[in-house]
Amino acid sequence: MKLVFFKEGKGMLSKKKKIFIIVGMAILLIVTGYLNVTLNQTASKTNTGTVSELTSSDFFATYREDRTLTRNLELEYLDAIITSTSSSADYVATATSKKLALVAQMDKELVLEGLIAASGFDDAIVTASGENLNVMVKTAGLTSSDAAKILSIIVDETSTPATNVKIIPVA
Repeated sequence: MKLVFFKEGKGMLSKKKKIFIIVGMAILLIVTGYLNVTLNQTASKTNTGTVSELTSSDFFATYREDRTLTRNLELEYLDAIITSTSSSADYVATATSKKLALVAQMDKELVLEGLIAASGFDDAIVTASGENLNVMVKTAGLTSSDAAKILSIIVDETSTPATNVKIIPVA
């Protein structure tokens, strides 16, 4: 009696390649996360050796860096699927549409962050997730007129209803 665990052939080789690529990317993501935590802990130590709280500018810089790294990985994954010769036309079409949607989202967030900063705030981060928009703004105190100004920018530039916008002050 002969047991066959792996079917050999041209189709299986492409599946193996995909598995190796996905496992490799997962390992890179885990290593990146570990290094990020380790480096952030060593960078945030004060002279006394205790871990200090992140300042708001550290928060904004760290968040942007993490977002950029994550988005770059997502774009690399999508590019790998698009350029793979073994990907089906459906996978390539799906990956292309996801890549275009991600680039559009990145552009929208960048424009909104610039407009909010131009309206008098020190810094802002906008995240779009589905139908919702979250705005983290660097301010000592968020007044209702400040919130209305930010909300006006968001509603004017996007088709997002005001009920789906969350404004979070970061001191």
